[in-house]
Amino acid sequence: MAVGFRFRDFVPEDQPEKGFESLFKLFMQLVTITSGDVGEALQWLNELDKQYGLTDDNYGMGNFIDDLKKKGYIDENEQQKGEFKITPKTEQGIRKSALEEIFGKLKKSSTGNHRTPHTGQGDEQSTDLREFRFGDSLESIQMTESIRNAQLNHGMESGEFMLTEGDLEVRENEHKSQTSTVLMIDISHSMILYGEDRITPAKKVAMALAELVKQKYPKDFLDVIVFGNDAWQIEIKDLPYLQVGPYHTNTVAGLELAMDLLRKRKTPNKQIFMITDGKPTCLKEPGGYYKNSFGLDRKVVNKTLNLAAAARRVKIPITTFMITSDPYLQKFVEEFTEVNQGKAYYSGLKGLGHLVFEDYKKNRRKTL
Repeated sequence: MAVGFRFRDFVPEDQPEKGFESLFKLFMQLVTITSGDVGEALQWLNELDKQYGLTDDNYGMGNFIDDLKKKGYIDENEQQKGEFKITPKTEQGIRKSALEEIFGKLKKSSTGNHRTPHTGQGDEQSTDLREFRFGDSLESIQMTESIRNAQLNHGMESGEFMLTEGDLEVRENEHKSQTSTVLMIDISHSMILYGEDRITPAKKVAMALAELVKQKYPKDFLDVIVFGNDAWQIEIKDLPYLQVGPYHTNTVAGLELAMDLLRKRKTPNKQIFMITDGKPTCLKEPGGYYKNSFGLDRKVVNKTLNLAAAARRVKIPITTFMITSDPYLQKFVEEFTEVNQGKAYYSGLKGLGHLVFEDYKKNRRKTL
């Protein structure tokens, strides 16, 4: 039998996928970067298509736009044809996409899910057993273990089965704490300076954390505020549209608003997460704004440190995520953290989401 070779054209394995799903993943990333501007996101997608051949004769960009409308991801402005906006369905999709990108897929849970070292009348069973005590619910009694104890303690020689209170075993329940978190996002001008987009990763972290709380910690509270010259609260649904402004950094206004929000929450655990890349440079005073961008201004710094101490006194830890490694700023952050007795992380943009997630998970203490 003759042995030969068969030749064919080489087809690289990493050819870009085509079709709605592959384009949709890119679209979700682009619409986040463009702060919800559908037209700009689609223009970028067209340029990527020209460069990398994302579509073919079977499925083109026109088909993709039609599918976005049919599936309810974008709405067309009736007054001005060709102008699109994203829908609430897309807003939720962006949050889910950010969650999968940063935190991975998480299963839903209907309970608080912050584990604590305390046992008792909690809301999830543990693997630990103990003797029955007055006040334990009947549902917590483990019958198999209790019957075995009765057989060992009393035997079956008389032919009668005897079960006493001392034979009963119950399975411990774990308490799960409820946490209130305020996430502060710096939207000062420095978040887009020097050609580095810092606001998009910050937005993604906020959206992923919001979706995480909704899925895994539904009893927790998450408030999001932004701070520039002033500070104000935003809704979770507004996160995709968040943009940097021509602002200074009024950290004091952000902390004051965060503490006001937490005072209203009746949960045992309260915390502030602050994502920033710069030093505080601004204060609001009765006559206007006090600003100084040229250094760590003593007046601004002292008021910021005073708020850190005030938060510590009411047991609100502040975790600062510095997305810059400037040694000049690290000394201030270290002092701020020491005054508050909180934590500080100096992170690049790539690792920011994992740091926020891990720190959130570690909050498993419960005030009893």
